[in-house]
Amino acid sequence: MCLGIPGQITEIDGAEATAEFWDVEKTVRIDIVDEDVEVGDHILNHAGFAIRKIPEEEVEETMEIYESFLKDDEEEALEEIGGEPDEQLGIGGD
Repeated sequence: MCLGIPGQITEIDGAEATAEFWDVEKTVRIDIVDEDVEVGDHILNHAGFAIRKIPEEEVEETMEIYESFLKDDEEEALEEIGGEPDEQLGIGGD
């Protein structure tokens, strides 16, 4: 299954940004998002590209929905994020 995964932008360097996905940091491209992205914003990431900025009023609900189905299969979640097999996600207080 391929999902867009929500993450929070922690650093921006031109067209690339660092985003945190449940304690896993990855580099994502932000140049295809149709609006400005700033540090602290939440984005939807797919294959290393931020494809959408998540509106602030939707962040909490979006994160809860994703956590509800990713927590049951952390290995698949790490694969979707692009994390390493030995990394741990911070989902559900883990």
